[in-house]
Amino acid sequence: MQSDIKRLSLILLFAPFALWIVLLIILPHLGMVVLSLREKVAPRVYEFGFGNYIDFINEPIYWNTLLRTGSMSILVTILALLIGFPIAYYIAKIAGRRSRGALFLLCLIPLWVSDLIRAFGWILLLRETGVFSSFLQWSGMVSEPIEFLYNDITVVMGLVYTVILFMIVPLVSTLDGMDDAMVEAGYNLGGNGFTVLRRIIVPYAMPGIVSGCIVVFMMTAGSYLTPILLGGKNSSWFTEQIYDQFITRFNWESGAAFGFLLLAFTSLVVWLGLKLSGQTLANTVAKS
Repeated sequence: MQSDIKRLSLILLFAPFALWIVLLIILPHLGMVVLSLREKVAPRVYEFGFGNYIDFINEPIYWNTLLRTGSMSILVTILALLIGFPIAYYIAKIAGRRSRGALFLLCLIPLWVSDLIRAFGWILLLRETGVFSSFLQWSGMVSEPIEFLYNDITVVMGLVYTVILFMIVPLVSTLDGMDDAMVEAGYNLGGNGFTVLRRIIVPYAMPGIVSGCIVVFMMTAGSYLTPILLGGKNSSWFTEQIYDQFITRFNWESGAAFGFLLLAFTSLVVWLGLKLSGQTLANTVAKS
C-alpha cells in the first residue's frame, strides 16, 4: 500500500514536467520535421520528399549564413566565458556572504527588461546621434557624428551582454563546491597562479564551463532580435532566414526545414564540444 502511494506521488510529481516536455518540445519538433518533408507540387498539393533540404544545399547564401551564425555564436560563447569566469570565481571564492547577493543582483539587472528593450538601449548609446557619438563630438575627439551600429562588433557586444548571466550562474554553482584547500595545496607545492588555474581550478570547474557554454551557444544561435536590431541590413543571422521563410514568403515547409537544420547544426556543435572537452552531458548536468 505504501509503495503504491509513493509510486502515485512520483507520477503526480513528474506528470506536469512530462506533459511540458511532450506537448511543448517533442510534439512541436516532430511536427516541424514532418512539415519540412512536404514538397509543394501544385496549389494545395503536397508530397513527401527532401526538396526543401536540397534547396538549402543548392543555395550558398543559406548554408553560408548558417555557418556564419555558428562561428559568431562560438565567438560570443568564448567571450562570455572569458568575461564571466573571473566574475564567477570572485563571487564563489572571494566575495563575502553579504556581497554575493549584491553581485548576483547586479548580474540579474539586465534580465529585468526584455530583449527588445535591451537592444534599444544599445541603439540609444551607439547610434549616430547617440550618447557615445555625442560625447566624442563634445570632447573634440571627432568632428562629425559616428555610427557605431550595424556591424558585427556591435552584434557580438549585444549578445555577450544578453547571455553573460547564463555563463556566470553554472560557473558559480560549480566553483562554490571547490575546497579552498585544493588551491592552497597547489601553491604550497610550488605552483604559480597560472599553474593553479590550469591544473586545479579549470579542471574542477569544467562541468560548469561546459554547461554554461552549451546554454550560451544555444541561446546565441537562436537569437533573433539582437542581431536584427543591432546588425540592421548588414546582419546575416540564420534566424532571420527562418523568419523570412515563415512570415515573408509564407513558405512554412522551407521554414520548418531551416529550423530543423539549425537545431541539428547546433546539436552537432554541442556534441563536438563535449567530445573535445572529455565531458558527458549527464556528468555536466549533475555537477553544475
